[in-house]
Amino acid sequence: MPKRRKLALAYDPLCKKHRPGPTHPERPERVDACLGGVVEVATAEDTVELDPAVVTDAELTLCHTQEYVDLARQEVEDGRWCLSTGDTSICPGSWDAAVAAVGLVLEAADTVFAGSADLAFCPVRPPGHHATPTRGMGFCVLNNVAIAARYVQREYHLERVAIIDWDVHHGNGTQEAFYEDPSVFYFSTHQSPLYPGTGRREETGSGPGKGTTMNCPVPQGAGREEILGALREKLVPAMVEFKPQIVLLSAGFDGHRDDPIGGLRLTDDDFADITRLCLEIADTHAEGRLISVLEGGYNLTALMSAVAAHTSVLIGKS
Repeated sequence: MPKRRKLALAYDPLCKKHRPGPTHPERPERVDACLGGVVEVATAEDTVELDPAVVTDAELTLCHTQEYVDLARQEVEDGRWCLSTGDTSICPGSWDAAVAAVGLVLEAADTVFAGSADLAFCPVRPPGHHATPTRGMGFCVLNNVAIAARYVQREYHLERVAIIDWDVHHGNGTQEAFYEDPSVFYFSTHQSPLYPGTGRREETGSGPGKGTTMNCPVPQGAGREEILGALREKLVPAMVEFKPQIVLLSAGFDGHRDDPIGGLRLTDDDFADITRLCLEIADTHAEGRLISVLEGGYNLTALMSAVAAHTSVLIGKS
């Protein structure tokens, strides 16, 4: 019988203020779909709802340069339709939404470390894993997971943080942030070739970070066998050696077989098993500490059902 767990649910309506356009796949309704998936399987007794933490530039610059933070904030205030650093569409509410997303993830971390919840799910947007220290790109403004990794190191003196990214796209921004850092292990399984063109197997870190980046690209049409196989055969042994003190998930659901962006073939049951494996890693090495942060997932029906499967495992209902 799975262990029942209390889930911190980090949500704020501010995340819906980011409106990149009526035909843009990264739309505010994604948050509602995620919440619908959570409600489908969780009761009020299963969750603790969180408000975002107050976020200052001191937190944002844990991952990003001050120059980029100032630029992105100013370009939103100036009413630009796209960040000059890349291909991220923006609107007047984008900065507030991006900062709220970061604040929710940091509040989730504080809640888990305080013991008020066992783990957390953060259905936040805009997503983050393409945002590098110096530029926003690929739907992303601020790198929520990367900032969270640095935050838990600063606040809770952690020496080893694992980031597991199963989005259909490679998280180039997260990889870049920690490529030379042996204290953060970045693992990604993703479709290749696909945007942004990074994430080759040969990309394993450099300098003192050599060996703490692991990429497992899979071809279009891949599914359960390839992706769960990479997690079991590559990630699990690496975590035995690395011994993370917390597990952060870049939880992209755009690998779903019904997603319009990617070309992978994952099902709801597959996402449940991926979640189960990540939770086993957290239980084995990190005292169960796990924070799941939304990245991709653009078919609203598929997103809702995949999040329901994800949440069911997190709270111990399946």
